[in-house]
Amino acid sequence: MSQRKSDTLKTYADLMEECGLLVKAEFFGQEDSHPEVLTYDSREVTKNTIFICKGAAFKEEYLTSAVEKGAILYISEKEYDTGKDIPYILVKDIRKAMAVLADVFYGSAWKELIVTGIGGTKGKSTSAYYMKSVVDDYMKETGKPESAVISSIDIYDGVSRVESHITTPEAVELQRHFRNAVDSGITFAEMEVSSQALKYNRVDRMRFDVGIFLNISEDHISPIEHPDFEDYFTSKMKMFAQTDHAVVNLDADFSDRILEAARAAGDLTTFSQKDEGADYFAYNIRKDGHETKFSVRSKDGEEDYVLTMPGLFNVENAVAVIAAAKILGIPDSCIHSGLEKARSSGRMELYASRDKKIIAIVDYAHNKLSFEKLFSSTKEEYPDYAIKSVFGCPGKKAYIRRKDLGTIAGQYSEKVYLAAEDPGYEPVEEISGDIAQYVKAQNCPYVMIEDRGEAIRTAIEESEDKTVILVTGKGNETRQKYGSEYIDCPSDVEYVKKYLEIYDQTH
Repeated sequence: MSQRKSDTLKTYADLMEECGLLVKAEFFGQEDSHPEVLTYDSREVTKNTIFICKGAAFKEEYLTSAVEKGAILYISEKEYDTGKDIPYILVKDIRKAMAVLADVFYGSAWKELIVTGIGGTKGKSTSAYYMKSVVDDYMKETGKPESAVISSIDIYDGVSRVESHITTPEAVELQRHFRNAVDSGITFAEMEVSSQALKYNRVDRMRFDVGIFLNISEDHISPIEHPDFEDYFTSKMKMFAQTDHAVVNLDADFSDRILEAARAAGDLTTFSQKDEGADYFAYNIRKDGHETKFSVRSKDGEEDYVLTMPGLFNVENAVAVIAAAKILGIPDSCIHSGLEKARSSGRMELYASRDKKIIAIVDYAHNKLSFEKLFSSTKEEYPDYAIKSVFGCPGKKAYIRRKDLGTIAGQYSEKVYLAAEDPGYEPVEEISGDIAQYVKAQNCPYVMIEDRGEAIRTAIEESEDKTVILVTGKGNETRQKYGSEYIDCPSDVEYVKKYLEIYDQTH
């Protein structure tokens, strides 16, 4: 797998000029050299690499290392003294340039895939895996490889299957995943599209065959993300201009503005649980044992569907996927079977003690909208159980979550256990203390235990009567971010299983 063999260093300078991004190019007689690798990570550099100098954390020593390892060109917004005659291209905007470079280097591989992009504040990863389950049933039926997926949970591109630490990768990785998928014979891809990806040009130059928009509420407001809600909202709306068929939730807040923005898409389909005028209207939503059943009315008539993944609120994600799958011509049989078996690792994973007194639900819920849905749905589905919660917030970003999550958890919980959740460079005690004031304002007891395993163990040990313990934020992730490093650790699922087993042995 590599870029087009005919491309030379001059090709990329001409490309930058064509896009109005070129400031200056110097080749020292090497303009006809053929690059074989494109990266901004000096650890990935090998012979014949184009190295991109990008990011607030970029250090000149990274470029020095890249040159020593075999970089033959660097692309940057400023010139560096490398001590060698290393070709360079200076550009006006490194992020815009990176998206263009990646798209061309990997031969616009996305054009050879049927890509479903999923946007919104809550439910992107669940919808991505619902869509993947439906598509994969279709692929199995037609004898083709399983679809690719790019999500905040993990990534599969036909070559690698890895845990993810970012919702939408940078353009270089994103286009590399698309190329891997195409070279592996994959024809469909599902991906989450974050506001950061749209704001910082990660998905520039590509289009989505179907773009699902689920919902929106205030989130990711911080000095290093979005300065205010308007910036967050307008960033999200950029997705529609790159979408052939938009699928929009009429029940979302600001639906009028969302529909206005969706006019930029080539086509619009709506869905709802409240508005019978929607193209896909979900109704008669109910629990039947461990299953969620619902009906959908559309131009094709009325159909009944079953979800076995817990959470009544997941009907929203399912209806969006039904609409998207119908647009893509996927057979009804695959839609039904795919949704019925659909699972999203770390999403609404339910575990119970042998005596059924303790139910633990592990979920990635991490913002206001997902917390409101999770806690209200839990109260509705388990009316005879008390609720306890274990969670935290990330360091140095999305500060409003601390108030929102603390308030919601305090309103619903019998007790809250505050723990580490990717604190980065911020002390966990400070993050937990910030959340605690909002929990306390709801007259809810709380305890701060930095170690997530200890917090989960304590919550289970202290539960004597019928209790649902909601463990949110990390799901099946096996790393915690401290500083700039990701530290290996057991997942919330592993902790829950371990301590419920101990509970069973002692009760």
